[in-house]
Amino acid sequence: MTMTDVSTAAQARWLAVSSVAVGTFTIVTSEMLPVGLLTSIAATFGVSDGTAGLMMSAPGLIAAVSAPVLVITTRRLDRRATLLGLMALLAAANLVGAFAPNYPVMLAARVLTGVSIGGFWAFAAGLGLRLVPEGSVGRATSIILAGVSVASVVGVPLATFISSFAGWRTAFVAMGVLALALLALLAATLPSLPGESRARASEPSPREAPARASRGRLAWISGPLKVVLLLTGLIVSGHFAAYTYVRPFLEQVSHAGPALVSTALLMYGAAGVVGNFAAGAWAGRNPKPVLVTLAVLMALSTAALPLIGLPLFMLVVWGLGYGGVGVTLQLWIMRSGGGEMGTALFVGAFNVSIALGSFAGGRVVDGVSISAVMWVAAALALVGAAVAAISGRSGTTGS
Repeated sequence: MTMTDVSTAAQARWLAVSSVAVGTFTIVTSEMLPVGLLTSIAATFGVSDGTAGLMMSAPGLIAAVSAPVLVITTRRLDRRATLLGLMALLAAANLVGAFAPNYPVMLAARVLTGVSIGGFWAFAAGLGLRLVPEGSVGRATSIILAGVSVASVVGVPLATFISSFAGWRTAFVAMGVLALALLALLAATLPSLPGESRARASEPSPREAPARASRGRLAWISGPLKVVLLLTGLIVSGHFAAYTYVRPFLEQVSHAGPALVSTALLMYGAAGVVGNFAAGAWAGRNPKPVLVTLAVLMALSTAALPLIGLPLFMLVVWGLGYGGVGVTLQLWIMRSGGGEMGTALFVGAFNVSIALGSFAGGRVVDGVSISAVMWVAAALALVGAAVAAISGRSGTTGS
């Protein structure tokens, strides 16, 4: 093989990595889509804001179940075919949601979205190991996982921006079209990724052996990874208890109009992107103090939001805090060596937290007030910071 051939092959592998990163961005943006559109969708279907929040709870719960189930049931299938199928399902779900005639049909579409989210995220997170040389696995994994983190903080402002000009249904159509385009891109760039039965035909390489050995057993749930799952439940559920209802909060408490809501969410998103990459660079060697800092920022900002008039600065602080949570938790779990099943259960915990947070937030919004949900988020973030702070050396050693 000539140097030109080697270079071309390497470029093809990195293009595949980039395509998967866009895939993770697309699935998580689709999951977050109702957040910035909640008020408009609730009005269209004649349901309360709390009931409309089920559009976040349903896919979160389904994703939590589908991640480990799909890892087990599709272990002999080529991962390329599995990922393509999941992206096609996502495209269909978004388009069904866009043209849903009533709320039950919308919820059904969101259930399909949850299946795609759980499976795609679980498989994509570990693909760096199979797509690039050993020395580049960390970089490839960071790129893939950045799609998740950036989607969480950019997707909602983007959807809100689209809906402010063309309506919420157009935002769903746009995500459906993006998923279809990505389906074609993945088909063109992903190499064959044999499933378990074919992969075992040859001896695993040294770099694959630890991950392969970890699959199929759950003993790793103890120790550091158990801490990560607990932190995920506390911080992520608290965040989504409040963030799912941030648009009605801005409209009802801050009396912000559509233009100001879009501006506020864009500022939040921009801060989140900064937080994502700053935390990724900072947390590489020691995720624990980074997570403590991020949780404290989230607690301070959400506690302050109901107390001030125009909360743009606090939204920026909130964005900085939560923007770094995803990548920091991912780095923590990677250092703990959970393997593919470990990643699947982390995805499950993350999505259960989204579902429980948005559901609990809806009950607080409907039963208490829109401001009270911010205090719930602040309390859970503070508990998360305390748990991370007393978690010993698990965040630094991964032992």
